Amino acid sequence: MTPVIEVNHLVHNFGDTPALRGIDFSVQKGEIFALLGPNGAGKTTTIRLLNGLFTPTGGQIRLLGLDPTTQGDQVRQQTGVLTETPALYERLTAWQNIEFFGTLAGMPTPAWRKRGQELLVFFELEKRANERVAAYSKGMKQRLALARALLHDPPVLFLDEPTSGLDPEAAGQVHDLIESIRTEQGRTVVLCTHNLVEAQRLCDRVAILQRGLVLASGSIGDLRKGFDSGQWVMVKLLGTSSAGLRDQIMALPGVKQAKVETRPEGVISCKIQVQSNEDTADLADYLVRNGYRLVALQPQDISLEDIYFKLQDQAKGEQNEVA
Repeated sequence: MTPVIEVNHLVHNFGDTPALRGIDFSVQKGEIFALLGPNGAGKTTTIRLLNGLFTPTGGQIRLLGLDPTTQGDQVRQQTGVLTETPALYERLTAWQNIEFFGTLAGMPTPAWRKRGQELLVFFELEKRANERVAAYSKGMKQRLALARALLHDPPVLFLDEPTSGLDPEAAGQVHDLIESIRTEQGRTVVLCTHNLVEAQRLCDRVAILQRGLVLASGSIGDLRKGFDSGQWVMVKLLGTSSAGLRDQIMALPGVKQAKVETRPEGVISCKIQVQSNEDTADLADYLVRNGYRLVALQPQDISLEDIYFKLQDQAKGEQNEVA
């Protein structure tokens, strides 16, 4: 299957300053794909190049078979972009914003009216469509901005920090909307976010960037394979003192690492890495036999956050060695 987005050895400089140093990735139809990295990693530059707003210094890009460098207008007809700020006209009503952006996109009046009405219903804004956007909550503005990005029915959607500044309830609504956009409408979504929990929840695959390089890309499962073998187990015990407990745990067969801390609520929290499920069972048996009152024992996969920070730290260490 031909990818919706193909990026091959993409290079971009701002004068003498390199922003992208030869990155490669692809995105399949119907995927939610995340670009992750600290500020200055090259995420926004990549999005602008994919939408034909910059001319790359080197490399190749294809979006739906089009070259954004020479076919930028055609590319932008196929993409919707949500920037970190909603980019709405707050003195206008929601419906007037729909009219403005539909007309700007060259949509016939019957088309933007029909599509706009559908989107306002979909994003649960139809009852307040005639209110000025300035009176909207941030979550409502974000939903309207998503409606604007989808107005011309693009198959590819770029979302830059879609939940930035939202309260947990509004952020959860946006998450549900992104998932429904992909699931119900089959769109391809490229997500830029600093929220690693959000990325792990929503995304099929990710690319982790630093200083214009892709440190790693793939599914969370693929990325986990590059880490230490074994599994992590979270253990909670009743108690007010953990003296000597870590040494006891580390002495058990199959235990690779252990972190132990006592919490104010009278619970001892342990994060333990073991080699196998059998070692987890032996650990639980040991704790119970030695008088520890077990409250919870939960195996845990390595999180995207663990992977992200380990890769970033490794890259910084390599850069320091070169320097």
